[in-house]
Amino acid sequence: MYSEDYGGAHASERSGEDVWSKPVRAGKRTYFFDVKATKGNDYYLTITESKRKIDQNGQYSYDKHKIFLYKEDFEKFTEGLEEVLNYIKTNCIKEGDEISGEKFTDVDFEEL
Repeated sequence: MYSEDYGGAHASERSGEDVWSKPVRAGKRTYFFDVKATKGNDYYLTITESKRKIDQNGQYSYDKHKIFLYKEDFEKFTEGLEEVLNYIKTNCIKEGDEISGEKFTDVDFEEL
C-alpha cells in the first residue's frame, strides 16, 4: 500500500489504523491521502507531502509535512479549498500558464 516515497515509515510508526490510501505523484513531490480509523471507528484523513532528497552521504531521505483533517471539518475544508482554487484559476493564472503538466514551481516553504 505504501511506497518508498512515503519515507519508509511502517504502519506501527503512524497513528491510527490504516483504512485506505491514495498516493498522488506531482513533480518532485508525492502527496498521500490516507484514511485512518481510531479505535472507536472514528474516521479522519491525513494529508502528507513527501519530497525525496539526497543527503550529504548520497543517501536518500524524505522531507515530510503532514496535516490531520477530522470528519467534522471535511465540509469547511472542502469549501475553503474550492474557493481558493477557483480564485487562483480566475484571478492568478494568465493565458498560456499551465496548472498541470511539465511546468511547476518548486516552492521552498522554509523561505516563506
